[in-house]
Amino acid sequence: MKTKMIAALALLAVAGVARAEVTDAGPTGFQVRHEVVVAAPATTVWATLVQPSKWWASAHTWSGSAANLSLGAASGGCFCERLPNGGSVLHATTIYAAPSAKLVLSGALGPMQSSGATGALTFLLTEKDGQTTVTVTYDVGGYFRGGIDKIAGPVDGVLGQQVQGLKRAAEGK
Repeated sequence: MKTKMIAALALLAVAGVARAEVTDAGPTGFQVRHEVVVAAPATTVWATLVQPSKWWASAHTWSGSAANLSLGAASGGCFCERLPNGGSVLHATTIYAAPSAKLVLSGALGPMQSSGATGALTFLLTEKDGQTTVTVTYDVGGYFRGGIDKIAGPVDGVLGQQVQGLKRAAEGK
């Protein structure tokens, strides 16, 4: 048992100390939270963060390609996606941007776009000793057929994939 515990701890250390959870869920909303330590300074993490085409999973786009994603990292900016034949998607709007420190986007991602739900997606970057802790929260509320709390787990899973993609890209892996 002790050997398995040590092996699990070692795996976490290699994986980059990631934590994820649905921190709250109810009939009117939910919050998911992810935290990961990135072996890069905050300036590098920020430069990667504002280029979602480098780290967002293509499987979680409407066009099927992360290369179609862009992010305007200033208030009023757009986390947008180009679609074939001149189409487009506005995933979220930038409402707060402090380079290398904090980015807040407002919007409904994925299937929530066609519902009455919306959310605040916050990326907080904290650098210490050349490493950056990235804390991502997504606070979602509003109407979603069947109950907004029912999709908290799937949203948590998808967001977790993106956070890991950001870590890999910022570390150059």
